[in-house]
Amino acid sequence: MQPRNYLFNIQCNRLYMGKLFIGREKEQEQLKDYIGSNQSEFIAVYGRRRVGKTCLIQQVIGNNYAFYVAGMNQVTKEIQLVNFMQGIRKHRPDEPLPHVKTWLDAFLALESYLESLPEGKKIVFIDEMPWMDTPRSNFISGLEHFWNSWASWRDDIKLIVCGSATSWIINNLIKNRGGLHNRVTHKIPLKPFTLKECREFFIAKGFRLSNKQIAECYMVLGGVPFYLEKLNKGEGVAQNIDRLLFDEDGELHDEFQSLYNSLYKNATNHIKIVTALATKGHGLTRQELIEKTKLSANGKFSLMLEELKSCGFIRSYEPYLSVNTRSRETGTIDHQSPVTLYQLVDPFTLFHFQVMRKADTHDPNYWSNNQNSHVYSTWSGLSFEMLCLNHVEQIKMSLGISGITANAFSWLGKGKDRSAQIDLLIDRADKTINICEMKFYNKPYAMTAKDEDDIERKVSSFIEATHTDKNIIVTMITAKGLERNEHSEGVQKELTLDQLFC
Repeated sequence: MQPRNYLFNIQCNRLYMGKLFIGREKEQEQLKDYIGSNQSEFIAVYGRRRVGKTCLIQQVIGNNYAFYVAGMNQVTKEIQLVNFMQGIRKHRPDEPLPHVKTWLDAFLALESYLESLPEGKKIVFIDEMPWMDTPRSNFISGLEHFWNSWASWRDDIKLIVCGSATSWIINNLIKNRGGLHNRVTHKIPLKPFTLKECREFFIAKGFRLSNKQIAECYMVLGGVPFYLEKLNKGEGVAQNIDRLLFDEDGELHDEFQSLYNSLYKNATNHIKIVTALATKGHGLTRQELIEKTKLSANGKFSLMLEELKSCGFIRSYEPYLSVNTRSRETGTIDHQSPVTLYQLVDPFTLFHFQVMRKADTHDPNYWSNNQNSHVYSTWSGLSFEMLCLNHVEQIKMSLGISGITANAFSWLGKGKDRSAQIDLLIDRADKTINICEMKFYNKPYAMTAKDEDDIERKVSSFIEATHTDKNIIVTMITAKGLERNEHSEGVQKELTLDQLFC
């Protein structure tokens, strides 16, 4: 019997012990299938810090690994090599091991150890792999030799790697242009929990939260399991947020900086980008970002955008444009080129900029004291829109169009109609467009004459600008439903927050 790696088990089981492992059914089945195949596999599991990558892998493989090691943060190559060899020593405590000076030697020692094991599948799990790639260490070369010259020629090696530095995983493994090009056989991107998974988590932990309260937790912390684990069921939502974020000793008080520094070697410029995006809800073009951040317009800037996208902090999208738009002045056809916008969509980052950076840092009860303030209403309105954007698939399912090809867009009018902004429209293959309005209120939303006029202006401007002949369905998404009155007759479809939990 192989010895247990107790540190590994304790770290993971703290979050997900037995039946408390929530969600991830798709990813668990994927990982089981890959491990059960009849060929060697190189599996990359990646996602932002604290999202539960290690715990997912441990849930599937348990103690059934032949080798496990976790990279160490900010240590030298020599210490990384000692740590790596200790992973072998745990299984060979009485046998002398070679003193290795290079990663090539370390991986050759791993090969020798694995070859000595009985026949059968051999799971090799390397956690926090990006930390092992210290400057000028030639780590990638050693890994490349291990896989290309030995592991890939066999049918029993299951190499599972993960790390919080998602950009490193993507750039050095998945998109590698050298010896590891196309060598990753499977990739599993792990995203934060959905609202449904958040609710399952809270139920399993003994919380008694309404869907609206769960949504508020999501709108502050995102669906990051590690953050949700910090909530205390004996406290209210606002009280929990105060304790974790606004108390100077709170466990997540300095998490923003730690989060970005853990993901990127030089996070200063990444933070400049999200800071700029936090000023524009609908997003900025690449050129607008360059002007606001004063960063150089080069390949490094493009790479930073891709790195932020890969971690789920931002998204890129093309606003809805008619392929053939007719000029009002000349009547001629104007063939528009798509313009890519970059938009901040991470709830935790959004809360940092919308609330924490503007807050009175000397008030440890700031969030509790501002539940009825303009600060709360402004943040909640924008954050609820982000929540809806992050749950477009659930919206489509609730609309009964999950089987129909449909794409989500935003739209912004030009010229005098620039204020006619539509944050979410769903363009469907059945020649229908859902124009969505999103409102987050503590009670059923009662539309006013101004709301009615705003929606009519948006729809009219959209039809005039795009010349669409598709059926338009005005769709209202609210937290507590829509109170029907004389101003709501133009709303043809209603969805509530509850329906986003599907």
